[in-house]
Amino acid sequence: MAQLNSDILRTFLAVAEAGSVTQGAARIFRSQSAASLQIGKLEATLGHPVFERHGRGVVLTEAGERLLPVAREVTGKLDAALRDLTSDDLDGRLRLGIPDDQSKETLSRIVGEFAQSHPLVDLEVTCAMSAGFPDALASGSLDLAIYEVAHPPRGTDVLRRERTCWMVSRHHDLLARDPLPIALFDRDCWWRDAALDALRAAGRPFRVVYSSQSVAGVAAALEAGIAAGLLGETSMSENLRQVDLGSGEMPVSSLVLGLRPDAATPPIEAMRHAIRKAFGAE
Repeated sequence: MAQLNSDILRTFLAVAEAGSVTQGAARIFRSQSAASLQIGKLEATLGHPVFERHGRGVVLTEAGERLLPVAREVTGKLDAALRDLTSDDLDGRLRLGIPDDQSKETLSRIVGEFAQSHPLVDLEVTCAMSAGFPDALASGSLDLAIYEVAHPPRGTDVLRRERTCWMVSRHHDLLARDPLPIALFDRDCWWRDAALDALRAAGRPFRVVYSSQSVAGVAAALEAGIAAGLLGETSMSENLRQVDLGSGEMPVSSLVLGLRPDAATPPIEAMRHAIRKAFGAE
């Protein structure tokens, strides 16, 4: 007898909420091919398609709409049962820094589940631009922090690697403009320096017309046709396309988990384990 697998339901939920197989797979740290395979198994079990293609994304079919609330209820109850059965008397204080845009949904879920599993831990979460997190760890004002770097320092856990690339609006012809309008991250982000260095090395005339602190802010400028910009591959949407600006291969961004020096308290180790497990780094 055919059965619905909870792991496949989680993949279905991720794709449904993202509106894209690629972005849904990234949310649960799977490859696009693995997510597509699971969706195919789900549709074979149901005997109906759950998604139909719409532009570069997907939308729910009638069967998908009927399955969505069931999938949310089933996975929610399983998660709640696990938290109830594994909660403990761990106590202490934990100060965590998380970036305000990258993997926000996943990190919010990790924090929520940790708080329910360890209700006696005093959890302080700083959600901000992550450029200042390494200094905060070094000074002891944070116990753990998640941030992006071009070159992971020794002692950090690498949670995810992502190639960066130039993107422009699919609906605007920006490449013919001289100088090329560019959207960048604010000055304390290494992605900004990488973009500027690449353009200068390529000898491409450019003009900075837009800056933002967040991935969403830069992506919005690109989709509006205001400028070209450097983003991670998972930021690709149906309104964007990748382009070659003659700057060669762009750097890989590493999302890392850093700890303050000599951090070895039980709450810190418990959170470290939870984050590594959620990102598939265990």
